Amino acid sequence: MKQLICVAAMMAMALPAAALADDDDDGFGLAGILSAKNKEDLPPITLSAGVPLAEAPWVLKSGMYYEFEIQGDGSQELALVGPEFFRAIWVDEIVVEGLEIRPLGLDSVEFDEAGEMEIGFVAIKPGSYYLKVPGSTGETQRLEITIQ
Repeated sequence: MKQLICVAAMMAMALPAAALADDDDDGFGLAGILSAKNKEDLPPITLSAGVPLAEAPWVLKSGMYYEFEIQGDGSQELALVGPEFFRAIWVDEIVVEGLEIRPLGLDSVEFDEAGEMEIGFVAIKPGSYYLKVPGSTGETQRLEITIQ
């Protein structure tokens, strides 16, 4: 009888764990918002003298994980600023030549020579933002970003 009670108790304790394993209502899996189901790659940003930063504005969803590359060709020393945008996202990591950087915050990035950088982040705060080449006034040197 004691064995039967122990087996029943163990089965009762296992039921909630089994229910959690099968219950995937959020669609994100065990990794939550950092899971592959919640990730999207954005088109790259190009830092080059006289070349548009991007082909089209970005429309992002709050809570989604995004990655994008910034490609600098070294034609000119160029930076990219967007403090409001960087404060509306959580930067997971920045990868430069295989080196992973996990900053607390970001204001701008600058390319003194040719290179590539990848930034992974979660969009957090809905609103309208931008990334732009500082001191530029042309529309092609500005990327409009909307977080919904």
